[in-house]
Amino acid sequence: MSIVRVSNRSLDAIRGPVEKELKVFDGVFRDAMRSQVALVDLVTRYILRQKGKRVRPLLVMLSAKLCGTINESTYRAATLIELLHTATLVHDDVVDEADTRRGLASINAVWKNKIAVLMGDYLLSRGLLLSLQYNDYYFLNSTSEAVKRMSEGELLQIQKSRQLNIDEKTYIKIISDKTASLFSACTDIGAASTTQDQEKRNLLKAYGENVGLAFQIRDDLLDYLGRKSILGKSPGSDIKEKKLTLPLIYALQNSSRHDAAHALRFIKKGAKQKDIAWVLDFVRTNGGIEYSSQKAEEYAACARTSLDSFPETAVKHSLLQFVNFVMERNS
Repeated sequence: MSIVRVSNRSLDAIRGPVEKELKVFDGVFRDAMRSQVALVDLVTRYILRQKGKRVRPLLVMLSAKLCGTINESTYRAATLIELLHTATLVHDDVVDEADTRRGLASINAVWKNKIAVLMGDYLLSRGLLLSLQYNDYYFLNSTSEAVKRMSEGELLQIQKSRQLNIDEKTYIKIISDKTASLFSACTDIGAASTTQDQEKRNLLKAYGENVGLAFQIRDDLLDYLGRKSILGKSPGSDIKEKKLTLPLIYALQNSSRHDAAHALRFIKKGAKQKDIAWVLDFVRTNGGIEYSSQKAEEYAACARTSLDSFPETAVKHSLLQFVNFVMERNS
């Protein structure tokens, strides 16, 4: 699943309008993870030490506050999202055989795969049970749809990466499902926790979808810019992993047949460092960087437009600033 890594300092101003509510959320989230089984409680405490930047709860809170007054339902929505997200990260580390997570040893590295998988299942079940306890069926429907899309997006990417035949339409489908689906679930259920106004909810959901698309295109672009990606990857990591993302897809479709075939041969056989350097230059020369930047900005503009009808408030400003943050980060 897609991972959002962001600078804590960069988000401080964006958090401002919901800073107090996020502190309350931390307590609710901690309580939701508790168990009477000693091993489970030990692992959950360890997970809490790996505290991320809480981007998803932030989007839930801002969307809720834009539409009304944050309430107990909002905290449950944010907790469901964060439990789901944490569960997917634990499972992803098993699949990827990752040794670390946020600077600490991963759950699978410390307790092995079986416990890691079971802990991911536990966290997911805690989120589901919390929502069922309070009849938050809309939250369950929205997040279940997001999980379905995330899984389908991952599987479609694996399938297409093996075939090396991803076009732009398929790429957008993949990142919409893998990344944007959870962003839109955050803003959707956040708004739903404070308003019954379907138009407002649809606008916030569209905001989440579009900012998620902009985020992922921008992240994929960073892999070609000669800087360390926001995912912690070195430049060219996607090429090594045979992932065809928008910069490369555009370059392949807008270059000579000879050069495109040459690039695909490098990728198919497992690109070495000198091959990666050639492909990076190939993408730059054939407009992949410029085109991808333009597409990310188009989705960012759509996200901003979704907020046009809302009154000018500090919360709206934070949501607009989040779009700017997504577009401006370069490391």
